[in-house]
Amino acid sequence: MSKRVEYIFPTEWESILKRIDEIDPVKYARSRNFIDGDVTYLSPYISRGVISVKMIKDIIFKRGYKLYEIEKFIQELAWREYWQRIWQSKGDQILSDLKQIQPDFVHRKLPVAVINHQTRIDAIDKYIEQLYEQGYMHNHVRMYLASIVCNIAKSHWLLPARWLYYNLLDGDIASNHLSWQWTCGSASSKKYYCDQANISKYTGSNQQRSFLANDYEILAEMDIPDILKETTVPDLTTILPETAELKIDTTIQTCVYNSYNLDPLWRKDENVNRVLLLEPSHFIKYPVNEKVIEFILQLSKNIPGIIIFKGEFKELELLYNGKKDQIIFKEHPAFVHYKGICDSRDWLAPNTTGDFNSFFSFWKKAEKEFKLD
Repeated sequence: MSKRVEYIFPTEWESILKRIDEIDPVKYARSRNFIDGDVTYLSPYISRGVISVKMIKDIIFKRGYKLYEIEKFIQELAWREYWQRIWQSKGDQILSDLKQIQPDFVHRKLPVAVINHQTRIDAIDKYIEQLYEQGYMHNHVRMYLASIVCNIAKSHWLLPARWLYYNLLDGDIASNHLSWQWTCGSASSKKYYCDQANISKYTGSNQQRSFLANDYEILAEMDIPDILKETTVPDLTTILPETAELKIDTTIQTCVYNSYNLDPLWRKDENVNRVLLLEPSHFIKYPVNEKVIEFILQLSKNIPGIIIFKGEFKELELLYNGKKDQIIFKEHPAFVHYKGICDSRDWLAPNTTGDFNSFFSFWKKAEKEFKLD
């Protein structure tokens, strides 16, 4: 593996807890859409299962806030749960156009100018470069990027979504892929368009002239700008660390961790083997870059006694000769092939399950659970 990279995201448990303590949910609600707003920078830890949205919600409510005072903050946590519930319900259907074929797409590639951060939209280029350096992109910028790639450059959403996910420390297939689908109109009733004035306002850019400096009606009808016409298919390959042959004590149970479950508090007082399973098949389906893998490995150090193993789940099964009650894991749509004792994840609204037509139909039901807490 490469030398450890320093992020704006610390990987030590105490630093992560400190970041939760520093949340100001009121300021967050007022400024979250601005690039320099009071965002939490907790998304990588939520996505990687180090902490849960329920844990954050509980800590915030213990400070004495009422739901009406911080509703917008709690809603943003709930959006993550909403996406997860859709993934739970739809499974691999979210990897294709969910409600309708993406309108008006021309190709299934990615503009070279996007990969090279040379779109000539200054703010977008700046934050694509930052994505490569830090593995992070502000949510509002992600929406702008998806709009440019899908609705202006006419790319089908799937490959660009996979490329963004590949580079994100906080990569989450549900929120990432479904957000791209919402933007391009394959999972929503209309496309989302951004203009130059909106981008400049929320990113603090001074740019005024660009191919986005038009009315929305013009943007919706314009030809693909020349700068976005050259396209390519990027290489999205995961490089996993080589690990030793898996050796565990088969007289006790094994807790299986993965890139979506790195919870150091999970069954922490039990005498079990703890294995971080890096399945090549998973990373072929959902590739990530080397910085993301390194981030996952660093986060796993918060789990005492963790064993890192590059291999498939069936190799672990063989060690127990098919005894399914010896393997414990957390439920997750990316790992439905796991077999054994399945623990639930920590949900904001554990009884609000199933498929929902919109976030607000989900929220309407979920908030009743908050009010009962």
